[in-house]
Amino acid sequence: MQLPTEAAPATRSLGSRISLHGVSLVVRGEGAPVFLMHGIGGNASSCGALAQLLSEAGYRTFCWDAPGYGESGDPLGPVDHPGLVLQILASLTLGPAHLIGTSWGGVIATRAAAQAPGAVRSLVLADSTRGSAVTGESAHRMLARVPELAELGPEAFADRRASRLLSPAADAATAAAVRSEMAAVRLPGYTAAATMMAATDTSNVLPSLQVPSLVLVGEDDVVTGVDESRILAESITDASFKIIPRAGHAAVQEKPAEMATSILEFWKRLT
Repeated sequence: MQLPTEAAPATRSLGSRISLHGVSLVVRGEGAPVFLMHGIGGNASSCGALAQLLSEAGYRTFCWDAPGYGESGDPLGPVDHPGLVLQILASLTLGPAHLIGTSWGGVIATRAAAQAPGAVRSLVLADSTRGSAVTGESAHRMLARVPELAELGPEAFADRRASRLLSPAADAATAAAVRSEMAAVRLPGYTAAATMMAATDTSNVLPSLQVPSLVLVGEDDVVTGVDESRILAESITDASFKIIPRAGHAAVQEKPAEMATSILEFWKRLT
């Protein structure tokens, strides 16, 4: 299916909101369920343009605000993010869902698919990773972000970090949106996310995943990088792999139409 080369933010549907298990979800469209999970510096809006395109193609999309993000309440301690996703999917009673996770959201999606493959129709990992526990150094760097956020505050934190998520080809509107979403992070949600990432290495579960999988990555991603996404694709049996040109780590925001086209073509091949 061919889609426009650019999503139009001005005409993007805001969707409707529901709340399940203390989590706020933005819902669009009708059809087979698709559950979209943002990265550690985002929120439900990060996946909005992609979700709109998928809903226009005949799917019912759910973009979550993870606990402590967007309109979801702040957690009081550690969060079992994959378990929470599976609880939400069970409560929706719509059958197996397509999971789409970008960066940290992809780590959550991987663990959810490993825990309950029967609840997952397919897995799409966008600019994702095995988790920060792959090395002690990467785990330390992830945890160090928490006091950095506490010290700087979200605005200065976004000023320092947001530009690294983008390709040099990113337009000004997308850059502003990425920065705005990072400037909206809250310490409780970010702490829970960083704690999960620092404790996670999915290397051992990837080869045993039992769901059809697609790995996408922006060619200009300098955060997790093309090499890490290639490792994901090579570790998952029969996974598909595609590089999105002129996109960075925030490919889901920079190139939603290209992402949607790749995802829809992947879903067409499922039996």
